[in-house]
Amino acid sequence: MVTSEFKLFKFMLMGMSMAVALSLSGPVRAFDIKAGVSKESGPFDLFKFGFKAYKNGQKEEAVEAYKYAAEKGHTGSRWALANMYADGDGVTQDDFEAFKIYSEIAQQGVEPGSEDTGFFVNALLSLANYYKHGISGSPVRIDLTQARQLYFQVASTFGVPEAQFQLAQMMLAGEGGNASPQQAKKWLNQARKSGHPGAMAVFGNILFDEGQSARGLAMMTAALDRCKPKDCGWMEALQEQAFSVANEADRRTAMSLSHSIASGSDD
Repeated sequence: MVTSEFKLFKFMLMGMSMAVALSLSGPVRAFDIKAGVSKESGPFDLFKFGFKAYKNGQKEEAVEAYKYAAEKGHTGSRWALANMYADGDGVTQDDFEAFKIYSEIAQQGVEPGSEDTGFFVNALLSLANYYKHGISGSPVRIDLTQARQLYFQVASTFGVPEAQFQLAQMMLAGEGGNASPQQAKKWLNQARKSGHPGAMAVFGNILFDEGQSARGLAMMTAALDRCKPKDCGWMEALQEQAFSVANEADRRTAMSLSHSIASGSDD
């Protein structure tokens, strides 16, 4: 249900959090008093234990630790637990349960500069995805207006490229509000400058349709060098369509420009 770019954002955040946790913890043992960690332990100790257990493949212990830490109000543990439910990782997949936990994080809010900012942003993005697609068999229905508002919040306040891309897509399609091609183009341009391949491909397609054939084709070609396997298909289709109608001069110029764009030396 979520895009490859969004999953990458989640994994990057998980990796950073795990690095912090592991740097502060020793070898993991069973979740009992002998390990020096129990349900009465402090939330951060439980969080550290959970990440170490997860790293070692002891996911039942990780879930247990996260649950106790979450009950004590630890945001990172709530976030990790929600991800496990969303992905069916160590637990039975339950998108509605994940939705409820992400909602708790979102409602909790975040202080400016807080170490919990990444968890908060991820929760908002997750909720936006759920509202965009709905959750079958649950009270969560498709709500494009809510999805668009959440993407806008993350795109404008936190500058996350994936949110900027998703917001632009909704603006182009007129989903959750009026169609706004110029605003969509602005958000796509911001996201592609951060290296978002999807934004690069769509922005390039718009430029191509506007008559900037060489630059648009170059942008779409550069996107193919960065795309994730699941997303390469639709990007390749856009690029091949443009390539088939471009003249030879534009094709050659595009091939030259694409290298500069891919390296980030041409904005």
